[in-house]
Order: sequence, then structure tokens, then C-alpha cells
Amino acid sequence: MPLHRDDPKSVGGYKLVDRLGAGGMGVVYRGRARSGREVAVKVVHAQYAADSVFRARFRQEIEAVRKVSGAFTAPVVDADPEAARPWMATQYVAGRSLAQRIRDGGPLRPAELRQLALGLVEALRDIHRAGVVHRDLKPANVMMAEDGPRVIDFGISRAAENQTLTETGQMIGTPPFMSPEQFTDARTVGPASDVFSLGALLVYAVTGRGPFDTDSPYLTAYRVVHDEPVLDGVGGPLRTVLERCLAKDEAQRPGLDELAREFAAVLPEWDADGDPATVTLRRDMSGPAGPGRTAARDAGPADRRSRIRPLWAATGTVGALALGLTAYLLTGPGQAESQGTLPDGWRPWQTTVFETAARGAGKPLAEDGNGVDSGPDCQVDEGAVYCVGDGVLPVRLDGVTGETVWRADLARPGTERGAYSTTLLGVRDGTMVVQQILSSGDGDNDAVSVVALDTEHGERLWTRPVPETSADTFYSGDLVVIPDGGGRTVTARSARTGAERWTGRLPADYCGFVEVDGTLYTQCIPEEEGPKDSVVLAFDAADGSTTRLTAPYNAGLAGTLDGRLLFLEWGGSDDELASDLPYVRIVLVDPDSGARSTTKLAKKYFGHATLAGDTLWFVASSGEVTAVSARTGKQLWRTPTSLEQPGEARYDRRTETLYMTTPTGRVAAVDARGGKVRWETLPRAGATTSSGWNDPKVVLAEGALVVAVPDGTVFALDPADPERKPVPG
Repeated sequence: MPLHRDDPKSVGGYKLVDRLGAGGMGVVYRGRARSGREVAVKVVHAQYAADSVFRARFRQEIEAVRKVSGAFTAPVVDADPEAARPWMATQYVAGRSLAQRIRDGGPLRPAELRQLALGLVEALRDIHRAGVVHRDLKPANVMMAEDGPRVIDFGISRAAENQTLTETGQMIGTPPFMSPEQFTDARTVGPASDVFSLGALLVYAVTGRGPFDTDSPYLTAYRVVHDEPVLDGVGGPLRTVLERCLAKDEAQRPGLDELAREFAAVLPEWDADGDPATVTLRRDMSGPAGPGRTAARDAGPADRRSRIRPLWAATGTVGALALGLTAYLLTGPGQAESQGTLPDGWRPWQTTVFETAARGAGKPLAEDGNGVDSGPDCQVDEGAVYCVGDGVLPVRLDGVTGETVWRADLARPGTERGAYSTTLLGVRDGTMVVQQILSSGDGDNDAVSVVALDTEHGERLWTRPVPETSADTFYSGDLVVIPDGGGRTVTARSARTGAERWTGRLPADYCGFVEVDGTLYTQCIPEEEGPKDSVVLAFDAADGSTTRLTAPYNAGLAGTLDGRLLFLEWGGSDDELASDLPYVRIVLVDPDSGARSTTKLAKKYFGHATLAGDTLWFVASSGEVTAVSARTGKQLWRTPTSLEQPGEARYDRRTETLYMTTPTGRVAAVDARGGKVRWETLPRAGATTSSGWNDPKVVLAEGALVVAVPDGTVFALDPADPERKPVPG
């Protein structure tokens, strides 16, 4: 497809010829070197370029692909993860993806299938020998070159000796081609998971549909975990081989060496019309796991989990993890809130952030194929719903009807969704404050700014540029705290007028802000390797004076308990998977004296954490919810739900209920005291391409629940009657 107007003309010395596609992490272009050599250039989306965790993840992808070399993978040619817009160039593979081939031409012929199956086995063998698990083997990630398939896109691969930077055990992949263990315990995924995905992909290649296909990603996930595969149209010995690949128990799946022999035996070398199936196989098919086995079948549980050195010891990642955890625990005012009563005239409603607005910029930004990567994010204030996101101009929705009241006119004429992103800093007292990124197209001069809007009409009140630093921009009380050029000082400005109130100095480059019980705190990570403590500053909102405290560097501020700051600490020994962030301790810090006390959690907990009163609730990616006493660290109850990849729990004090939602808009209510599931809803949206950087969450809104999901859908439901049919917004 042709380049967009805002696309760069060249990257890293490679002239960009056209677009190959776009996804959650970035855009992929076809590029040409001065020598004439063609490459595929992946460029990170502008909105993620300043995110140190995202950069670390991109570095990991580059490292993973560089480890892999083979005839059926696309090797790295060049890369610069430190560029203003990180990029990676791989060998360009001419041809269609398997998904395009099936869509255009239907199921593969037998000879084509042989070439595909044996080529993918060889590709996975090279990938696994490099200590990498692909984790997203699907038709769109297989290119059909003339001399055999090529496996591409290692964006969510998992290196065996260094787990990914994806959040706590997060379920990542494409449901129809994911393995059961990716849904039930993503932290333990090993090479056998790719074998399951290979089986599902080959069923698709033979029949044109997957073995677990449904219209809902949730139902597909359920079938993958619980149901037998549908193999109608797959017959003979091949059916037997694919049934073994699709075994629920990973130990029952065949190894790649065994698969190579079986595919060679059951798939014909020639079609009935005389067309040959040519593919070159290595004679030596015994990898490090031994003949006929995948590495996962030989490895014990400890080996399969791959013990590594703590990730936060790596340069540049320490701050991102600690500060990301702080933001992860405290994502905005009111994790624990109290519901009111529904306003007069309210009805359940459903809309999107792309509807025509009555005022301001009536139309949304033009579509460009990038979709909504990590949004929208919404807050409720004075009965209205305010939303922003990737490719989403700030909008105000009527909280009673769901109608779009206004859309802020902030982007240049002709700006497309892929070139624009907003983050919601907060809404209060008639002022909405956002941080926006306008892509320049060349990746070097993206315009980042803080914009304050009047909530009544959506008109701009003031704008301030934001330099590229490692410190946050934050909205607290009636102040917006903005980092200055060097990253070591911040300026507090009036949220309404933008007037300067005070300036303050930060003790380190990596600093994140949170507001706890009305007080603004920043947690900063020293730059030295292996720090023991982070520095915590409490700001006086009146003049910017600070009180200095310390806390464990591998901990995030979750709230307060009995007037003391409560930090959740994750495991940090060499025996733990640092990137999976298992919470292991509660650390209480006296804000006056700095004295600490530590309570060990009864077991390790994973997922999103919510603190209210003296109770912590952990929501795992599997849908399991666990309540833990914040005083003793002991488990109070544990309840499974059927939610897939839920976000954080939102606690309603009045009804003592926890609410969670998923990327498909399923919502669940759980009794916060006893753990009983009160109700669960069906999905409101289909499969998404969300990259997971902005988890869906429930917002409490005057007796209603408001939910926004990654495809741009926003809806409100009545918690007393959650299945009540919504009206269009």
C-alpha cells in the first residue's frame, strides 16, 4: 500500500518505498538500501517511543530475531533501538502472507501444504534452538515466498533465558492460534506452545478455518482450553498428527524432530496434477532437546521458567519497571469509590469515540489502518464521560445518553489516527488536561504538549510543550506538574490558567508521580546499578517544598494503611522471573519519620493490585481474583472468574463490590468481602489488535458503570441489571 502523508521518507539510511502493514507496536515499511537491497523496516509508533519499558521490549524483539538464523526465518539486517523512533530492518520477503493466500485462493493444495508444514517445522527448530519461543505463530506471521515459508514478527516472543517485558503473566497472542497454556498460565509457555499453534495453523491451511473458530474471542479461548478441535475436512494420517499437535497437555504433543518425519511421511511430494513440492530439510534433526522432543518436554518446571538475573538491574529498565508499577497500582483518582444513584432519564447506552460530535471537531480523525492501539481511556466528572486515546481526539460524552457532546479540535487538518495520540491526565473543576503527541512523520520532531480544555465546550485554555525526559507529567489537585528540559526539575502550573505556581528539583532521572490521599508523591530510581532504595518525595502543593523518604527500589506505592504509605514489593532474587513481577512483600513507610515495617505475603501474587481499606485484591490474567489482608499478608479468599485478560479491579465502597472488565467488554461483579461472583456479562466487542499498554477498566459513574474497550467502544450499564439492552449513544 502507498505511504501515508505523515510517513517518514527514509529511516536509518533506507528509503521507504511503501507500507506493508501496521500493528500494535508500529508500522512496517518496505525499504531500499543504497545498494538496491530491499528490507522490511518496522518503526515504533510515536506514542511509544518515549516509553522506556516499550523501548526495552523492542530491544528484546531485536535480540530475539538476531538469535535466530535459518532458511525459513527473516533475519535482522540493521536496527537502532535508541533512535527517536526505534526501528528494525529485516530481510524483505516478497510474497503474500498465508492469511492472504488462503483468503484469495482457498485451502492449500497437498504439495503446497507439504512445503509449508516442513518449512515451518524447520523455522521453529531454528527459533527454539536459539532459546526463543515465538508465541504468536499465525497465518498473518507466515510469508509465502517462492522457495518456502518465512516466519516473521517476533514482537511478543519469549526468550528462554530472559522472559518478556509484558506485564504480569499477561495473555498475549491471537486466540484462534494460541495454546491452552497461553490462556491459563502465560508465564509457563514453552516451545510446545508453538507446536500447538503450528497444528492450529495447518488445520487452517487445509480447511480455510481454525479448529476452534467462533465469532467471539472469549468463546474461542474457551474452546481452546476445554473443547476438542474441529477437524472436519482433515483426513487420513495427517489428522492423527494434527490431533497430537493440538493435545491440551503440552507433554503429549510431538517434538519437532518427530513432526518433521511424520509430515514427510504423510504429505505427498507431488500434487495429482504433477506439480512438485520442493523443500530442503537438514539431515540433522536432533536439536539440543534430543531426538523427537521439544525443549519443553525435557525441561523441568524450574528450567521451563528460565531463572534469570533481575531485569531492573539493566540500564534504563530499572526506573521504568518501578515507576510503571507505581502507575500500574495507582492509575488515577478513586480506585476505591462510592457509587451514587442513577440520574433521571438514564438508560444503558453504547457508542464509540468516533461518532459525530455536536460541537468542536465534528468528525473524528481519518482512519489509516492503525486503529486504536491502547485506548480509549475514560474518566467521569460531574456526570459526563471524557475520553482520549491513540488516534482519538479528546471527547465529552453525555453520561445519561452516551451522545458525543464535543470533540476537541486539536489536530492539524488532514491528520490521520496513526499520527496522533492523547493521554488523559485528569478531569476536575471544569478542566480536562491531556498530553498529546503529534507525529511529524520523520520520527525526530514529534510534538509533545500538555493541553488544558474547558469541559463545557471543549475549547483550549492553554498549551505547554513537554520535553523528552524520563519524568512524568501529572495532574494533582488544581496543579499540572510538567518536567523541564533536563528532566531533573519540574514546574507546577495552574490547571485552569497554566500560570506557574512553583518549581521543584528531582533527585534522579527516572521519576514517576502519584497522588495518594490528596498528597502528591514522586518515586525516583537512582541511576547506579543495583540500587537498594528509591527516593520518595512528598510535595507541599502550596509551595513545592518536599519531605524526603526512601522505599525499596523494587516496589510501587499502592496507597495508605493507617496513615502509613503502603508499597508492594516484587521478588528480586536471581531465582525469580523479574519481568513477571510476583508480589512478595508489603512495606509500610511512616511519612513523618521514614520508619519501615515489612510483612511477607503468604504466597506470591501476580496481576493487577487494588488497595482499599485494609484489603488488597489481586486480579490475574487468568481471571482469578484473590483477596489478601494488607495487615497480615494472609489470603482471605480466592475466586476464579471466566474473564479473559481482565484489567484492574474497581472497588465500590457502598455495595462492597469489585468490578472488572476485559478487552472484549465483558464485565464481572464480585463480592469484595466473600469473593462470590455476582454476575458476568457477554462480550460487547470482538477481537482487537490492542497492544495491551492501556488495560481496560471500569469507571464508576453516579450509579452506573462506564467501560471503554480497545476497539473504541464505550458503554454504560446498570450494575443492578447488567443485561439490560443498551440504546445507541
